[in-house]
Amino acid sequence: MKVTIYDIAEKAGVSIATVSKVINNKGRISVETRENVLAVMKELNYRPSIIATALTGKNTNTLGLLIPDLANPFFAELARSIEDSAKDLDYNVVICNTDYSSVKESEYIDLLIQKQVDGFILASGFEQMKPVETLIERNIPVVIVARELPEFAVMSVANDDYYGGYLAAQHLVEQGHQYIGILGRDLWSNRERIRGFNTYLEEQEIPLWPNFKYIEGVEHVEEAIKETRRLLSDAKRPTAIFACNDLLAAGAIRAARDLDFEIPEDLAIVGYDDTSIATIVQPTLTSVAQPIPEIGAACISLIVNKIQGIPVQNKNLKFNPTLMIRQST
Repeated sequence: MKVTIYDIAEKAGVSIATVSKVINNKGRISVETRENVLAVMKELNYRPSIIATALTGKNTNTLGLLIPDLANPFFAELARSIEDSAKDLDYNVVICNTDYSSVKESEYIDLLIQKQVDGFILASGFEQMKPVETLIERNIPVVIVARELPEFAVMSVANDDYYGGYLAAQHLVEQGHQYIGILGRDLWSNRERIRGFNTYLEEQEIPLWPNFKYIEGVEHVEEAIKETRRLLSDAKRPTAIFACNDLLAAGAIRAARDLDFEIPEDLAIVGYDDTSIATIVQPTLTSVAQPIPEIGAACISLIVNKIQGIPVQNKNLKFNPTLMIRQST
């Protein structure tokens, strides 16, 4: 049975009003009475209702985090980083997986608003901007992570995906590759990575491979395996593959090995994110690294400062990626 404020009052031998004053740390109460009520709360394992706390006008110390795909190691590690940083500041995080669905994004935001969370960290795909507009209209603190929204007056923490794609192209070209396949899905971050990739090719006056295709419908590792097999079966096959995340790169490695391709002798592979999977696969994966712990900590710093009314000088942070070279290239 759930313990209520009435149970605390009865057990402590005080009024409900006194218990309320102790919970909210308001009013004049003797030290002895306060300690008595707190001892009873601990004995009965009482936890104040978040909703009830919110109705008093106090913060709930709870944040909503929308993640598009927790099966992707990058988002799983990002969620962990955000949660750890929040815990250091005594904030709790409610994590919602949206599957890149605009319907789920809106439903979760509506639900978390009802739960009176103090703010939102949005790491979902958000190709539809209505959920973001809703939060802005309600004046609810929000931080966008893993993409930029310059058209909205919101805080953001992003990795320079354009530069990350540029680094990947530079590395592969310097290794002697010109016929390069790319695996990914049509998202803002991937579009930026491809834009940076193509910029480097243009600077080096390298024509796009006539058979080159950006395989944009690749979402899961199984699809990466299938599409890599198809690319490697072409008469004019790529000598390298750039995958827009490490999970897809792992699928490319699996497909290449199934077809008895030697990596990197027959096929070089570069991933993106530099998650734990990069050092687990064999051969180990060259990957464009995002500073995930720093990104998570920055998200929490921005949102908590906004909630607590602390001025923020730089509301739009961008981190530079680095290239971690391993056995796959």
